[in-house]
Amino acid sequence: MVSMTRNEASVIDEGAFTVRRTIRIAAPVDKVWRAVTEPEHISRWFGQTVLDGAGVGATGTMTFEGYGTIPLRVEAIDAPRSVSYAWSNDDAVRRAGATIDEATRTVFTFTLDAVDGGTELTVVETGFDRMSDPAANMADHAEGWVSELDKLVALLEGDA
Repeated sequence: MVSMTRNEASVIDEGAFTVRRTIRIAAPVDKVWRAVTEPEHISRWFGQTVLDGAGVGATGTMTFEGYGTIPLRVEAIDAPRSVSYAWSNDDAVRRAGATIDEATRTVFTFTLDAVDGGTELTVVETGFDRMSDPAANMADHAEGWVSELDKLVALLEGDA
């Protein structure tokens, strides 16, 4: 049986309207980078991801079973160190096929650092002050990053 790396939960900063989670993955940076930037890899652990094009400005969607489709846009890339995505998933404005609502969008950034035995991955999601219910959305996303990133660890460490 593969022993999975144990990681801490997400941290909510109510004053800054951010959610942060840092994890360790027993996989090299290049493998983690592909998992957080290539739609076919993202779709294996996160939402079913489709991007039209590559690089900054590429747009698409992320679909979650039982939740719906969320518009997605690549905001910034500093390969293989960090990638940022904007998405609109405020329940008050989200609807299938919609474009990103700039008024309520949040941005999540994955930052990767090589460490002994693998990669340290930090996700920081910002912009919750723009949402209809910041506290509830931060709590939901804090839980979401735990379940989604735990799937990423299981996937990458299972494939090691």
